[in-house]
Amino acid sequence: MQSEIVTVRTGTRPAVYDLTAEVGAFLEEHVDDGSGLLHVFVPHATAGVAIMETGAGSDDDLLAALDTLLPTDNRWRHRHGTPGHGRDHVMPALVAPYATLPVLDGAVALGTWQSICLVDLNGDNAVRQVRLSFLAG
Repeated sequence: MQSEIVTVRTGTRPAVYDLTAEVGAFLEEHVDDGSGLLHVFVPHATAGVAIMETGAGSDDDLLAALDTLLPTDNRWRHRHGTPGHGRDHVMPALVAPYATLPVLDGAVALGTWQSICLVDLNGDNAVRQVRLSFLAG
């Protein structure tokens, strides 16, 4: 299995960060023209991975929907960090911290409008790590 950690800067505000280019570079470096499975994992308690369209407003819509479902207020029992930070710890139950995707002929098999995205609501941590792992098959 090939595995690598990619570090990305998400900033101090909620963000949807498109990882598709980083995934492509990882596959280009570690996978010739092979096929198998790519596992994308975010080893953080306050981030997730989504397969979605970006750039047409969907990323902002996702952040707005998560803000509606998980408001930034003092209802949360988990209270360290900035106000409302407890919601950041609930978010990975809705947007899982991983995704497993097929790789065919050396490229991730995404749909036409799909991208691989890191979803990060936690403004307290501006830098995130993402583990990319390829299992040949």
